[in-house]
Amino acid sequence: MGYTAIVDYGVGNLKSVTNAMDYLGLKTRITSDSKELELADAIILPGVGAFPDAADKLRGTGLDQVLVAQAKQKPILGICLGMQLLFDRGEEVRECKGFSLVSGCVRKIETSLKLPHIGWNSLSFPNPSPLFAGVEEGSYVYFVHSFCGVASDPAAVIAQTDYGVSVVAAVQNGNVYGCQFHPEKSGEVGLQILRNFGGLNV
Repeated sequence: MGYTAIVDYGVGNLKSVTNAMDYLGLKTRITSDSKELELADAIILPGVGAFPDAADKLRGTGLDQVLVAQAKQKPILGICLGMQLLFDRGEEVRECKGFSLVSGCVRKIETSLKLPHIGWNSLSFPNPSPLFAGVEEGSYVYFVHSFCGVASDPAAVIAQTDYGVSVVAAVQNGNVYGCQFHPEKSGEVGLQILRNFGGLNV
């Protein structure tokens, strides 16, 4: 039986993701080892904190190049900051290059509502994706963020939410998936999304 590698680069709540995957019976391995990423069936890139710090840590270890290479071969799921790193660049703190796995940039949410956006919001699905198989329109998931992805190609946006303005909640580009929300903290809906991701490489 294969495993899903959960990337450990010092800026993520790895345990909650691992616990959710364990609950689903999906084998995981927390790792910062490039060889284990290469041998994995799929990869999850979690993350909390600021975009430049996370990008610098991944580049400092060379894991950015490993992730870009592996994205051509297997499913990758970025969660929260992990999703933002998939874009071409971020504008948090200072402009910083991302991994260019999804075309676009990451900007502060331009809303009149309070930031950070913390709490449960509903999803709509502008484009179909296997990541949301069995998830109903209007399902609620849990967000914690002040910045969001702005995709260059509308076809890459597979879920949106509303926070005074339309906010990109999830993206897909080939094998590459990203969720701005935390599926591991989103109850049964989040578990279904992780279950779907776990089935992509079968």
